[in-house]
Amino acid sequence: MVFNIAFVGGGVFCKKVLEKTTVNHFQEELPASIIAVADPDPHAPGIAFAKNLGIKIFSDYHLLYDPRYNIHLIVVLDSNEQILQDILATRPPNIRILSRSVFELFWNAISAEAQKLRQRTEELATILNGIQDFILVITPEMNIIDVNDSFLKQMGYSREEVIGRKCYEVFQKLNRQCNEKDIVCPINEVVRKKKPNQKILTRFDQHGALRYFELNLHPVWESDGKISKFIEISRDITDRIKEEAEISQRLEKMVEEQTRQLRETHAKLLHQDKMASLGKLSASVVHEINNPLAGVLNLIMLMKRILEEDSVEAKEIDRFKKYLSLMETETRRMSRVVSNLLVFSRQPILEMKKIDLHRLIEKTLLINSNLLKINRVKVIKNQDPDLPEVFGSEDKLQQIFMNLISNAAEAVEPMESGVLKITTAYSKIEKKVQITFQDTGVEIPPENISKIFEPFFTTKKSGKGVGLGLSVAYGIIQEHGGTIQVESGEGKGTTFRVELPINQPVNMNQKQESHHGQHENTYC
Repeated sequence: MVFNIAFVGGGVFCKKVLEKTTVNHFQEELPASIIAVADPDPHAPGIAFAKNLGIKIFSDYHLLYDPRYNIHLIVVLDSNEQILQDILATRPPNIRILSRSVFELFWNAISAEAQKLRQRTEELATILNGIQDFILVITPEMNIIDVNDSFLKQMGYSREEVIGRKCYEVFQKLNRQCNEKDIVCPINEVVRKKKPNQKILTRFDQHGALRYFELNLHPVWESDGKISKFIEISRDITDRIKEEAEISQRLEKMVEEQTRQLRETHAKLLHQDKMASLGKLSASVVHEINNPLAGVLNLIMLMKRILEEDSVEAKEIDRFKKYLSLMETETRRMSRVVSNLLVFSRQPILEMKKIDLHRLIEKTLLINSNLLKINRVKVIKNQDPDLPEVFGSEDKLQQIFMNLISNAAEAVEPMESGVLKITTAYSKIEKKVQITFQDTGVEIPPENISKIFEPFFTTKKSGKGVGLGLSVAYGIIQEHGGTIQVESGEGKGTTFRVELPINQPVNMNQKQESHHGQHENTYC
């Protein structure tokens, strides 16, 4: 229910009261309304001001008694005591009366408090406007109702361009509320979580330039638990973000430059390492080939001299056979060195087909029969009768068997005799075949087990090898999708266990396809 008030007396005091209670919206904050002013002088300041405000004016205050106006209170602002007494005598009982003296008492008290409040408000405004951070007051309907001067100055707005507008219109240049896909609205975050929100987000200034802000949004709660407004305190961190981005770019460039230098250094080291390896390889190869070559040459010259000086008798034939056997051994050793070098240095196209491993083992043993006989190596074969054929390169697999058999023979040599046991087996579950070469020769020291497949690593005496045989074998087995393992111990000799899939591995298919169309003669 609205409490209707009428003034009697339209002088200067009446105008002053109307100004305070209407222009400053004091009246809107009270459950009361000033609806009429009565004064016999039509030119009185209060009458003229009330007329401009649309308030009813009367020349006779007795007309205020009319029930149509529903007046609840008449405030007598006229200082004439007779008017007050007349109103008291003639008013209807439902209308209350307030004299000027009593009204002035309340009015002066209220004015004094209002003055203090205005001073305090001005002080707070001065403080807020002196703060460099941005301070805004936003309603739950997202209307901006107040801002400090720092915001207006740094963002390039006037107060009229901001006050009363939606926050998304000012900050994001949008004619609709922020979509969660575009930007997470901090106000919605506060409402959802029911607590202050802090975040870094982007906004546009008056000129449309994108800027970064560090924002703190605090809700102001009413007594009924609803949010009456939001206080936003934000700081423009665009310069800091740009500086950090510049530092990051400089660091990235420094990292790129350091990476480039490291690559160049790495490439140089690799080149130096390759050259050192090449030098080591060249020296080893020269040594490995030169010694047997010199031996063969000396034997040829010796046999030639014997033939030139004397006729060859029957007893000389045994010497010639011995010489030829030595020449054969040395020639085979040179062939093995050259073969290993060719395989190690180049990757020829593999000719893949189905292979009978038992037949290939027999063939390899036949080739090495003389070497095995010289070193008194007894061969024992334990072959799986159901061993299937495998898919692979016959030449390459033979080279593996050659290396393992010759290594076994050389390991038995210091023992003057020994045994090489060759075992084959087939796993139907894994679809793999296993070939085991177990000798009773000198064991491999434990510290060398992890190194024996490395290029150029060898435990043989000078002139016996360059350390490429097992490295080449390891690479060939990997190409076939298989594995090789070694076990060795004192009194047990050495065992090499080779596993090969019976089907062609996928990576071998890919490798062959990549070689398709290349020249058939990859090396000579």
